[in-house]
Amino acid sequence: MTDTLFALSSGRLPAGVAVLRISGPAAAAAVLALAGVLPPPRVARYGALNDPRTGEMLDRGLILFFPGPNSATGEDVAELHLHGGRAVVAAVVRALAALPGLRPAEAGEFTRRAHANGKLDLAEVEGLADLVAAESEAQRRQALALASGALSRRVEGWRMGLVSALALIEAGIDFSDESDVSGEVTTDAIALLARLKDELFAALTDAARGERVRDGLVVAISGPPNAGKSTLLNRLAGREAAIVSALPGTTRDVLEVHLELAGQAVTLLDTAGLRETSDLVEAEGVRRALARAEGADVVLWLCDTGLQPPPALAHAVKVRTKIDQDDTVPEGWMGISAATGAGVDALIGRLEREADHLGGREPALITRERQRRALEVATLHLERAIGDFGGHEELRAEDVRLAVRALDQLIGRVDVEDVLDALFSTFCIGK
Repeated sequence: MTDTLFALSSGRLPAGVAVLRISGPAAAAAVLALAGVLPPPRVARYGALNDPRTGEMLDRGLILFFPGPNSATGEDVAELHLHGGRAVVAAVVRALAALPGLRPAEAGEFTRRAHANGKLDLAEVEGLADLVAAESEAQRRQALALASGALSRRVEGWRMGLVSALALIEAGIDFSDESDVSGEVTTDAIALLARLKDELFAALTDAARGERVRDGLVVAISGPPNAGKSTLLNRLAGREAAIVSALPGTTRDVLEVHLELAGQAVTLLDTAGLRETSDLVEAEGVRRALARAEGADVVLWLCDTGLQPPPALAHAVKVRTKIDQDDTVPEGWMGISAATGAGVDALIGRLEREADHLGGREPALITRERQRRALEVATLHLERAIGDFGGHEELRAEDVRLAVRALDQLIGRVDVEDVLDALFSTFCIGK
């Protein structure tokens, strides 16, 4: 934390503008060394940047300075807005690297310092990581809510409620010789804990939706061989993603294509045709196909004969294919021709409704397995805390303390160093 970091924090070069970010105790000195003047806080100044070693002008650009702790990282931060040519950026980077106390930032180091300095808690950091990686509108909305503190504010409210309940329980313990006081405060504490437990349980119930939006919905295209699965995948993808052949068993492994439907990130799976086969390779493909279909959020069962899906896929959307050859569509099925496009728009509409239903309109609070597990632990302790302890209120108080600790782990107040190491490794340089 004593080093001053610098890195390119804008996009890939070349670009119209490149932004170099500097954070640390020597940020102001670095600006003075290159520009000769330090602009007023949060005021952009246009000027020349010179190499301190030779005096050679490197570029002209905007210079900004944000003194800590009122900055993105909580430290002194400077930004150099340069022309976005590779040679320009490389020259300024070389000049910064030659200054004492400065070094290139590693992946996620700016955000890690923001976390260390109390500018972001762990849930907000996770939201920022998801925002950078967001590929769909639903992922963007959900990540932005998390990065903006939606979960953190809710957790803080839960935590304050638990602390209040703990105070009541401990007051009952302190005044245990006054039985009427002890019973009254215990009743109030249990009522408060029960309400909080219901709120945590509601957030847990919605956690699967949050994780589904973050990871993307999975739609498996399943059915017997030569039902038109690969043809439909290519039409939905808008490109020749899968090999189409009249030869049964052409698709051996699961092929994945990513796209966006109804604002949701969707992964389409083209699976091997389900049939009995003596070919060991194809048999393995069939096994994988069925396993992936069973785990998918939505399954499209494609068949040109009306054959019903296997029991494991009874929930599938049933699609009668090749209606350009035979337009008979059984009741409860959708009819399409992947070759001509007939009925495909209606099928896309059905998929969009499914995606909208599974993803939901409002961002979920819980979006990661780590968050869900911490909330599960807190809920478990609350369920125990509202039970009958036979007068041993110190045991009830301990369960409430453990619930508070689980919430602290959720937002990164305790025991999260391993989580931080793994999380920041996923960030890009300059973030």
